[in-house]
Amino acid sequence: MAKQRAAKEWVLNIAFNRWQFNRPKYVGKLAEAIRECAPKSLEDWERYYREQLPQKHVPPSWQMFGNDMDEHLEEIGRRLYAKISEQLRAEVEAITEDDCIAYVREVVIRRTYEGYVTEKQTVYEQLERALGVKLRPAPDEWDRKYNVDFYIPVGNKAIGIQIKPITYTQTPEVHKWREWMRESHERFEREQGGKVFIVFSVTEKGGVKRVFNSEVVGEIRKELERLQYCCANAYGGKGRGKGLTN
Repeated sequence: MAKQRAAKEWVLNIAFNRWQFNRPKYVGKLAEAIRECAPKSLEDWERYYREQLPQKHVPPSWQMFGNDMDEHLEEIGRRLYAKISEQLRAEVEAITEDDCIAYVREVVIRRTYEGYVTEKQTVYEQLERALGVKLRPAPDEWDRKYNVDFYIPVGNKAIGIQIKPITYTQTPEVHKWREWMRESHERFEREQGGKVFIVFSVTEKGGVKRVFNSEVVGEIRKELERLQYCCANAYGGKGRGKGLTN
């Protein structure tokens, strides 16, 4: 019974949100109402909703269905059922096995990749604004050899940047990424003259992406200044690296 109830609620929740029966024009401004009510019990809230919400917490587009709030909620329930029994059922019955296979491939392969690329691109743009320099995509061989996604050329040297999208559940383990990449990043420093910095990005509520380890911006800026100083003072412009220039 519990599983059946959970399955029903899953369908009801999808339909309730999809057809926006949770919007203020149907159920009133719930968050505003319950804060003003400050109920001590479920009964307090139910009474306030029935008696006060229609007068105090509804938008201009509000329309009462029936003579009171009980009848109003019953009518919303009937409309929800109509959407599920007619429109949603027809849509479910129209889904084929091929549709399901194509959807799984789309989500697992294409959308996962596009989300990953979008997150890296967003953080890349944030870094450019914060540092005031252009980041360049790393050559393919650098990606394999050094584990870097982007680089900042400084004279004939370079700073490496690796952007690693992670979830909040992974944040306690960011030090492990540094250990795993240490060898390839040390190779980059020996051969290209600059350090590699791992930039961890996380997605906030609402899909906003940001740099998790924000202190890395200051560290990159210091390395930029160090390399600029080295290049300015190197006799004849000689130094390590592969002749990368701005």
